[in-house]
This record gives sequence, structure tokens and C-alpha cells, in this order.
Amino acid sequence: MISDNFTGSQATGGSHLLQPGVLDSSHGVVLYLEDITVSFDGFRALNKLSFSVDVGELRCIIGPNGAGKTTMMDVITGKTRPDSGSVFFGQTLDLSRMTEPQIAQAGIGRKFQKPTVFEQHTVFENLELALKTDKRIWHSLFGKLKGEERDSIHEILSTIALLEKTNTRAGLLSHGQKQWLEIGMLLAQQPLLLLLDEPVAGMTDQETERTAELLNTLAGKHSIVVVEHDMDFVASIARKVTVLHEGSVLAEGDMNKVQNDEKVIEVYLGR
Repeated sequence: MISDNFTGSQATGGSHLLQPGVLDSSHGVVLYLEDITVSFDGFRALNKLSFSVDVGELRCIIGPNGAGKTTMMDVITGKTRPDSGSVFFGQTLDLSRMTEPQIAQAGIGRKFQKPTVFEQHTVFENLELALKTDKRIWHSLFGKLKGEERDSIHEILSTIALLEKTNTRAGLLSHGQKQWLEIGMLLAQQPLLLLLDEPVAGMTDQETERTAELLNTLAGKHSIVVVEHDMDFVASIARKVTVLHEGSVLAEGDMNKVQNDEKVIEVYLGR
């Protein structure tokens, strides 16, 4: 069922975005996917995919290349429309009927594998640009940060361990620091659900460990879905792991259960 707050021009992709506060997660589940099927030129990328994510949960999604992980995230964020099935944000927001900007405004933030930050701007300016504020041109050009907005940026800087890099140009950061900055930019948008695609790809061991600490800190405050290939990293953060294979859920449970599942060993872990 669609919320009464999502009607009229919103349902048809009009210019008015969802107002904050319309998400109903009173049942304790923030994301539902049920029987999602997506095909591309006869290839079935998702095959009746079903799973759910609880409020405040940190869920890891693993699977071999071609398992459907990226397509799944594309469906959640509105980039790809499913052929069939339903995908809901909370109880009332049907993501399959919303545009990408509407989905982002509703509280879903996505980070791709390659960091995309404004390299000529400072770390602080990147977070300032990402703030969930009035984006109309007059405000963007002439608006001044409010005290609470500045406090919010400093809190994010502390969370992502970049407080000492506040005035550093983003282009001078290490690869790992750019990844953290982009996560911070998502946090500035006050998301309820974070989708992170291979967040530790290309990181040093130390940066990977710091990223695990960061995500463990964010869990509970946000719902987080992490798609990752680094099994050691997954083991360090996973509460619950979903294994995809050929567009469907192959196995699900804690890391120990998944690692010892014969089907998972055969198709993915290879041990």
C-alpha cells in the first residue's frame, strides 16, 4: 500500500519530492524485497529474489560475480525497474513506483565502489555540499551554514576519523580516506538505509580495519546493507549474511552458518 503522502505528481515522477517522516518501520523491518525478477535480453539477473532487512541491522550480501548483487541495489535505488515482484521501504513506500531522487529523499543512500568526491574542494566543503538542506540555487550560492549544521559536519568528521583533515583538499586524501569521506557525505543526507558497494576495495589492511570499526559504530543508528567480496572483512562486521547465487538467495544466517553451508561451499567459497 502506498502512503497517503505519496500521491499525485509524486507517483508519476513529478517535481515534488517526498517529505521526511513518511517512512513507517513500526513493524521493525526497513526493507522488503519479495519475488523480485529482473531480466536483461533474456538473461535473468534476479530470479524471484526475496529477503528483508531489519531497522538498525548491518546486513552483508555476498555471492560470486553475476549473482545479482548490483542489480539488487539498482532495484532498491530505482535505477532498474523489476519485471515483477515488490520492493518496499518500510511498510508503505513502494520503491518500484518512485524515481531515484524520490528514493534518495525518502532516506536511502548509496555508495558505489569507486569514491566520487569533489577533489578540488576541502573535506569540510564536501560535507557542506552534501548536507540535507535547501538545494535551490539562491540558498546554495548565498546561504550560510547554521550553527547546528556546522556542528553536524564536525560530528560526521569525528565519526569518519577525518577531523584533522577538515581543510585538506579531498584530492589529496588516500583512497581509504576518500571512501570514508563519501560515507560521511551520505551521512550528511541523514539516510535511514545505507547501501555500500565493496567499501574496502583497494584499501590497506589498516584502512580496512578502520572501515570495519566505522560500520560497526554506525550499525543501530542506521540500517546498512554491505555488498562485499572480502570475506575477512565480512566476518569482522557481519551479524547476518545473505548469499546470492543466480539471482536468488542461496543461504542466509550468521557467518559460521554460511561458511559451513554445503551449497555455499560448492558455488562460492570453493572449499
